[in-house]
Amino acid sequence: MAKQSIFGRISTLVRANVNSLIDSAEDPQKMLDQLVRDYTNNIADAEAAIAETIGNLRLLERDHQEDVQAATEWGNKALAASRKADELRAIDPVGADKFDSLAKIALQKQIGEEREARAAEPQIASQTEVVDKLKSGLNGMKGKLEELKSKRSEMLARAKVAEAQNKVHDAIKSIDVMDPTSELGRFEDKIRRQEALAAGKAEIAASTLDAQFESLEDLGELTEVEARLAALKAGTPQSAIEQ
Repeated sequence: MAKQSIFGRISTLVRANVNSLIDSAEDPQKMLDQLVRDYTNNIADAEAAIAETIGNLRLLERDHQEDVQAATEWGNKALAASRKADELRAIDPVGADKFDSLAKIALQKQIGEEREARAAEPQIASQTEVVDKLKSGLNGMKGKLEELKSKRSEMLARAKVAEAQNKVHDAIKSIDVMDPTSELGRFEDKIRRQEALAAGKAEIAASTLDAQFESLEDLGELTEVEARLAALKAGTPQSAIEQ
């Protein structure tokens, strides 16, 4: 996977506004679950890409260090050959020329190693910058992932609280005796109707009893009239008030 591709994906994900994504989602819960999976997968890809990039950088750094070390060693060889040539110049000019030639060869080797070392330095600097950016982006992604997980946990907790509250409200509504549509309200209405029916029956019963007593009083009055009439016929009239 190309480093630039990974870097672009990291930059996009790190800049992602979680709150904005949640607000625009039709189902925030599913969207968060998907984002967590995406971030987790991209973090794994980014870690693999960064590990490969770091590995390549370390190879460049090791090659550069070897070039620098080789340049130093060839420089030391050139110096040793030059000194040996100087020692032999007075007594063995041919030998001195031979060592000077060796010194030149060593210097050429030194120059070649230095050239290679310098050529690798811009690439090492560029790779180092890329690695630093990738590491920073990876840390940003991990921070966003934790933010997503926190948001998801918060939303799950809020959803459970809301569900519990709705259940409580529904339960309270279902037992509200003032609500005529509730079972208890209908039962109360039934009881009130039965109470009214009983009161009506009692009133009717009381009216019937009063009528019966009134008929008894009328009967008593007729009986007294008959008695007084009989007394008159017998010649012994009775007073209305006994002395």
